[in-house]
Amino acid sequence: RFSDQLALSGCYVNTSYIDAIASLGIRAFRFPVLWEQHQREKNQEIDFSWARAQLEQIRLHGIQPIVGLVHHGSGPAFTALHRKDFAVQLAGYARKVAEQFPWIEYYTPVNEPLTTARFSGLYGLWYPHRRNAKAFLTMLLHQLKGVVLSMEAIREINPRAKLVQTEDLAKVHSTPLLRYQRDFENRRRWLTYDILCGNLNSRHPLWKYMRKAGISKEELQFFQQHPCPPDIVGLNYYITSERYLDENRDLYPAYTHGGNGLHRYADVEAVRVTARTGIRRLLGEAWDRYKLPIALTEVHLNCTREEQLRWLAEIWDEARAAIRDGVNLKAVTAWSMLGAYNWNSLLTRDEGHYEPGVFDHRDKMLRKTALAKMVRSLATGKSYEHPLLQEKGWWHHDQRLLYKPAVTAAALRNIKTPPLLIMGKSGTLGSAFARICEKRRIPYVTVSRQDADMLNDQDLERVINLWKPWAVVNATGYVRVDEAESDSRTCFDVNAIAPSLMAWLCREHSIPFMSFSSDLVFDGNKHLPYVETDDMYPLNVYGKSKAEGERLIREAYPAALIIRTSAFFGPWDRYNFAHLLQQALQAGNPFEVVEGMKVSPTYVPDLVNASLDLLIDEEKGIWHLSNDGDISWVDFANEIASRAKLPKRTLQIKPAEEMPWKAQRPVYSVLQSGKGMKLPVFHNALDRYFHEKVA
Repeated sequence: RFSDQLALSGCYVNTSYIDAIASLGIRAFRFPVLWEQHQREKNQEIDFSWARAQLEQIRLHGIQPIVGLVHHGSGPAFTALHRKDFAVQLAGYARKVAEQFPWIEYYTPVNEPLTTARFSGLYGLWYPHRRNAKAFLTMLLHQLKGVVLSMEAIREINPRAKLVQTEDLAKVHSTPLLRYQRDFENRRRWLTYDILCGNLNSRHPLWKYMRKAGISKEELQFFQQHPCPPDIVGLNYYITSERYLDENRDLYPAYTHGGNGLHRYADVEAVRVTARTGIRRLLGEAWDRYKLPIALTEVHLNCTREEQLRWLAEIWDEARAAIRDGVNLKAVTAWSMLGAYNWNSLLTRDEGHYEPGVFDHRDKMLRKTALAKMVRSLATGKSYEHPLLQEKGWWHHDQRLLYKPAVTAAALRNIKTPPLLIMGKSGTLGSAFARICEKRRIPYVTVSRQDADMLNDQDLERVINLWKPWAVVNATGYVRVDEAESDSRTCFDVNAIAPSLMAWLCREHSIPFMSFSSDLVFDGNKHLPYVETDDMYPLNVYGKSKAEGERLIREAYPAALIIRTSAFFGPWDRYNFAHLLQQALQAGNPFEVVEGMKVSPTYVPDLVNASLDLLIDEEKGIWHLSNDGDISWVDFANEIASRAKLPKRTLQIKPAEEMPWKAQRPVYSVLQSGKGMKLPVFHNALDRYFHEKVA
């Protein structure tokens, strides 16, 4: 079936993203007028009204569109990459686009034809799912012929039209044994441009390979007779673009194993094993080979926000260095503006996985991430600064290497970058923040109640002056819901007074502040998920303390970030529902579970990672973060027991009035964000919990 990123992002029903992108100060915009979206049936009358509205809006902003027609696909259902009519049919569509928009100057008829041919014809991952050299080469040549014929058709309408031909800027490294395979792949990586430039002849090192695979001389000679060199060589570079081949397969996960008929080997990201060539040198290689203008047309990193910032900053600096080296580099593309769906599986699974880009576009909401601020600064000739940019990305550190120890907390403390100050050391949240900051290479300091009195503003001031953090996270909290009924003063001190003091001091020092609230600020009388704008009506002392904490924090520091969340469970601590349930069932002890109550459980690693991203994005106000979906406590218990393969005979299902509780709970406290922020679905989080949990 078709997968359309524009449809998943809601771009066919919402055009606000164009104004938002234009506000960043960019000068050119890769924009798809997809063949399969506009011409689903052969010979049908094409309705270009949607594309016309988008392109005119782009044009009004003074932005140059670079129009793509096929992006990692086979076109409409009436054709396919392996069919001989693909190129002619595509050229017919290209002509219609040019007739509709004769003012458009830049085109990418087919994005990454070599990559698409590999995934569709060699690896069988994409339609039409072939796995042999002839299929791969046939699909490559059909796409490139489509590029040639499309540009010929477009230039009959607009002689000034220019080709921006994109391809992955790959490079392969290997062990000595596999040098022959490495050399072959490093010659193969240039095929798109060699063929379009008319450089593929009988003297080309891959001529014999292609002829032996069953490609006719006439098919190859077409490109010598119809050269179509790109006006701009568009190079896409990812952390995965450089590969490493190793015959020692037992060192690597099974999914990396493959072969060439002569040897079996692992194919992994070079960054995990050895030093990369890097974008600066690779740009030099492309320039030396073709002497054509170059643009970096994709440079996205699917990672945490600070690593996305570090990646783009490094690419920008390396691009400027390449220009100083003499490379005619025209642009760096902040791909992708609106993020992407399901690329973590190369579109082989539809799990709703979303990775934000310059904007976070979940639930059709449009939210600027920290990348937007960076792009705006770079596009307008300014520098962009953030404390976390002082540290290099994970791809420069030993933690990138397979079988190497991860970075330690002690090593992070030696880094001179201003730290993240985590108030709360031993609790679930504080320890999770520390663990994830280590993984994300975010320097941090944890402060316990022994280090500072959280109710003493002078103590808190001393800590801030000592560490000079770039932001403060309040991970402290009074969490004993039932004990709070008879200990309300302590509960309010910890959950309301202390956070408001931290917020006030952060405002005084002009540093971001983040604190956490709860689903128990609601009364449960709603039958749809609670969103950020719903009124609070807490039923118990704990909920009232959290509601008061929110009020005092916002009063002290309107720019504070407050995260409401629900029903923690995580892989590292022993004080959560999932762990206590398993502990009881393993021992054969009774475990009471309330019936008739629904929640939205929250996987702690997802919560911490998303919270850190929001903090780096400089968001403020109230946000709801819990894993997508709802479940009753009874079903939650049954899921845990079934996945852990534990007997359920000691589970005791009881109505709320028979539970040994002092505090009243809401019957329904499911959370959902109305701001377009989603954590992975609950069942996905549960899968990872059982994979990651510490015994």
